[in-house]
Amino acid sequence: MTDLFHPDKADKPPVNKPGNGVSFVEVTDAHAGQRIDNFLLRHLKGVPKSKIYRIVRKGEVRVNKGRVKAEYKLCEGDVIRVPPVRVAEEKARQGVSESLHQLLTSSILFEDDRLMVINKPSGLAVHGGSGINQGLIEALRVMRPELRFLELVHRLDRDTSGCIMIAKKRSMLRYLHEQLRTGKVDKRYLALVAGRWPNRRKIVTAALLKNTLRSGERMVNVSPEGKKSTTEFAIVERYPQATLVEAKPITGRTHQIRVHALHVGCPLLGDDKYGDQQACQNFKKKGLKRLFLHAASLRVPMPEDEKDLNVSAALSPELQSVLDNLPTE
Repeated sequence: MTDLFHPDKADKPPVNKPGNGVSFVEVTDAHAGQRIDNFLLRHLKGVPKSKIYRIVRKGEVRVNKGRVKAEYKLCEGDVIRVPPVRVAEEKARQGVSESLHQLLTSSILFEDDRLMVINKPSGLAVHGGSGINQGLIEALRVMRPELRFLELVHRLDRDTSGCIMIAKKRSMLRYLHEQLRTGKVDKRYLALVAGRWPNRRKIVTAALLKNTLRSGERMVNVSPEGKKSTTEFAIVERYPQATLVEAKPITGRTHQIRVHALHVGCPLLGDDKYGDQQACQNFKKKGLKRLFLHAASLRVPMPEDEKDLNVSAALSPELQSVLDNLPTE
């Protein structure tokens, strides 16, 4: 049986670097299970995504001498034929400011040779794109150039703070994706919502549908045509005009906690997308300058009979001070 966590396994397959001729790549255990299109996007950095899909569709990319579709999942021992493709020169990586370097270093909650858990600061996107040059993962790759593999296990919204996992080995990434898919990772969030959360509303099951507006902004709304979504809520503390709740997402949909809270009639405070503008303005005067949503803890079953990983992240001083200054009921 293959040992998914053998320390001597390389996280990059042996390759003939793409150039003017055809190259062949043998797939190791580290890349088994990855889709061929995703593999090529990383292997042929600088090549447009449309070009990648075109060469796969035309059969210029072969696996074990046969044509494959873009969704084909690689197997250990597969030999990939990569056609000669002009690769744009890779842009120089953007540096990481000293302040961000120190912030991220001090925000590491857990790290071993397979996994890193970071208390992501609010305002930092998890990855670049859509006008964002550098996100968390790009910054970490610059900070840790010795790590050959570094990938996000899951995501947090830009304005959400708290626990986020980054895999340092593809085997761990695959393992954690399976744990997330089967609901074995326990994620808990703290959220301050407007109004009085109903005592009896402990579970919200409302299907969620993603929409993209003409402006390009992504919005999510409750719709019978959407995907099944479930969040468990528990009241932590009541305040005048607000409730601190713990949210446990059972499914992992985009903006799930925010939209489910809105569905109950208690939108998150500091939420400029789904929040109540008047309530947000009132709490802004109380010092709340950002979305009050924090990934407070993670419990992750670990492989090979290891103990579960339990990680927690305290609220930032800015969020804690808002709570400290609110009178309780």
